[in-house]
Amino acid sequence: MRRGERRGHGGALGKAALEEQPPQPNGGTSAAAVERTPPPPPGVEMDGSGLRRSTESEVYDDGTNTFFWRAHTLTVLFILTCALGYVTLLEETPQDTAYNTKRGIVASILVFLCFGVTQAKDGPFSRPHPAYWRFWLCVSVVYELFLIFILFQTVQDGRQFMKYIDPHLGVPLPERDYGGNCLIYDPGNETDPFHNVWDKLDGFVPAHFFGWYLKTLMIRDWWMCMIISVMFEFLEYSLEHQLPNFSECWWDHWIMDVILCNGLGIYCGMKTLSWLSLKTYKWQGLWNIPTYKGKMKRIVFQFTPYSWVKFEWKPASSLRRWLAVCGIIFVFLLAELNTFYLKFVLWMPPEHYLVLLRLVFFVNVGGVAMREIYDFMDDPKFHKKLGQQAWLVAAITATEFLIVVKYDPYTLTLSLPFYITQCWILGIILVLTWTAWRFFIRDITLRYKEIRRQKQEHKYEKDKCLSNGDGHSSIMDEQNGNKLRERKL
Repeated sequence: MRRGERRGHGGALGKAALEEQPPQPNGGTSAAAVERTPPPPPGVEMDGSGLRRSTESEVYDDGTNTFFWRAHTLTVLFILTCALGYVTLLEETPQDTAYNTKRGIVASILVFLCFGVTQAKDGPFSRPHPAYWRFWLCVSVVYELFLIFILFQTVQDGRQFMKYIDPHLGVPLPERDYGGNCLIYDPGNETDPFHNVWDKLDGFVPAHFFGWYLKTLMIRDWWMCMIISVMFEFLEYSLEHQLPNFSECWWDHWIMDVILCNGLGIYCGMKTLSWLSLKTYKWQGLWNIPTYKGKMKRIVFQFTPYSWVKFEWKPASSLRRWLAVCGIIFVFLLAELNTFYLKFVLWMPPEHYLVLLRLVFFVNVGGVAMREIYDFMDDPKFHKKLGQQAWLVAAITATEFLIVVKYDPYTLTLSLPFYITQCWILGIILVLTWTAWRFFIRDITLRYKEIRRQKQEHKYEKDKCLSNGDGHSSIMDEQNGNKLRERKL
């Protein structure tokens, strides 16, 4: 049954909004509360205040509220209290200060995560479960606090502090140079002439593909993905004098990265987006499905979105949206650069599990942040402030960059080669020129043409009225019309 229609006496009502949570006992939208909202009239689209937007999919939900969706605040509190009581009363505290410090910090983080998962505010996503996204919101807070702590340490203390996480850290590591011999076919090597290509095929190749597949699902726009992909390769060209890791062969930049890994990932992501936009979002309670095949299908679809919205960024529609899209691209590129610079200044090898965990973290929080940013741009009357996850992602990205600035200012201040500087200055001038033309000069020109056209039309009407012997009334009407247009302009 359609979400928003009555399902019988005392039946629950749903709400056709993207990723709108099912009935949430922990402060979310309850079924009884939604029932008070009347169904929208035919042909009316909802916005944030209760009318479905044109880019949103229609959702059908029978309103089933099972044990899976209920809040378990008392259960979690009871289990947490029992665990703390066990540690306090039955477990002997070791006489190891370093061990007790580590365990106390971990326990404090776990208690905060338990509180956040059960009590934090729900975000825009509800599948597979709202508690999953609340967990990553709390992890964002913990990670930001960790970055703030690292930022307030000296460079030496901050690097040595990483030994408390992994004893193998805190040691300078050489960066791998991906440049070197850039011959695709090396005739001097008779055993394997394509050895340069095979050397570049490491674990980061599938990581590039899978990463851009997920980024496409976050951004939901082919043009923005391609711009970010190409721009990052230009950044690698520009900054290879700072980090040797950015030094790659030309075919590694444009063939393996942009076309094969990134391009294929973006293509598969767009195909997935097309399927999600055409998919029918009809949800039934698991116990309301009669067949075992239907139950298994319902369990699998629990890990797909509750509903879908097509992102229409429209950067050229207004100056506000243009600046917002430019800001999103800038933050994306800065977060990508932070990946390389952070492991460089904190002496972490590329294959370390902390680097992988950071990427997993951004995969989970990035989609929520992009949805909150889009809602803030697309419906500012309802979404009056930036979402909590988007705020944290922006703060984390800025804090990571500040750590890089503090820990290795020498590397960041290495001057760009002159030809690189010229290219960036030319690009910035072109962007600023297009912005001024599109949102200022073009608007003034169109306004002038419109006024001129209106004047010509009224002059024609005046001449026509004079020829009919009604000149006085025509002149008065023209003057009144001109005054009215001036007020409107």
